[in-house]
Amino acid sequence: MNTNTHDILVIGAGMAGLSCASRLAAEGREVALIDKGRGPGGRMAARRAEIDGEKVRFDHGAQYFTARDPAFREAVAAWEEAGAVARWPEAGEDAFVGTPGMNGPVKAMAQAVLVRWSVRAERVKHEDGLWRVETDGESLTARTLLVAIPAEQAAALLGDAAPDLAALAGEVVSEPCWAVMAGFAGRLGIDADTFRGSGPIAWAARNSAKPGRTGGETWVIHAAPSRSRELLDVDKDEAARRLLADFFAAAAAAPQAPVHLAAHRWLYAMPASLARDPARYDAAARIGVAGDWLHSPRVEGAFLSGRALAEGVLAHG
Repeated sequence: MNTNTHDILVIGAGMAGLSCASRLAAEGREVALIDKGRGPGGRMAARRAEIDGEKVRFDHGAQYFTARDPAFREAVAAWEEAGAVARWPEAGEDAFVGTPGMNGPVKAMAQAVLVRWSVRAERVKHEDGLWRVETDGESLTARTLLVAIPAEQAAALLGDAAPDLAALAGEVVSEPCWAVMAGFAGRLGIDADTFRGSGPIAWAARNSAKPGRTGGETWVIHAAPSRSRELLDVDKDEAARRLLADFFAAAAAAPQAPVHLAAHRWLYAMPASLARDPARYDAAARIGVAGDWLHSPRVEGAFLSGRALAEGVLAHG
């Protein structure tokens, strides 16, 4: 197979991109995906670490998801049967998490389609009836191009090639989020497994309490958007120390020195404004966009946006 030429090429292999590709593949369409990440996840990523000789996973992006739309409930039921997700009542009676990490369902979808990881799309142009995508190492062509990445990235990538779609994405503003991953030698003096704050810490969860997790006491801490903006350009180690102190203060818990401490900065963690359109597909030009920034800022929103984009493609042949 020529991996450089495709009928349909999807940029972005997170929930939206894989939902779209899975639906197209189910209808017999030839579809391939590229993603700049090293593996499945996107904002459902799980970071692996070794603590005291034991490997653990931190869900440093999305913490859980709910399923309300019938199409998404059907997908979640299949993932649950396959062991890729499990219910997590501590976050709500209808809450689910991926297993053994949040990227469980994304990994399951990625196994059924052609995905190339660590490939970054840098430029897009339309020539001779085909879409050409210049990456950091090669040139790819496709009859149909679908883009499922955060709005700010889509706006930059499509600015010259698809200005209408770029303008749509450019209307969206996303909030940043610092995520802290902390491991401790013993259990913290916090009874609940989840913590929702109203100050510098928006959310924290005892990661080790989620279904299918291994290892000792681990927590994931998400800073509030305002606090994340304050620390946006701070070194990640310093951000981790400051936010861990914020967490102990907010939870009224005795500080405990971590045996593992790391931080990750999500620049486009949560769309603060939405395009309010499930997906957008230009049938004449054969190009479209999908993502939670179009539908709703949830895992389910990303899935449904990707599905809507696929239906747009299928409707136009």
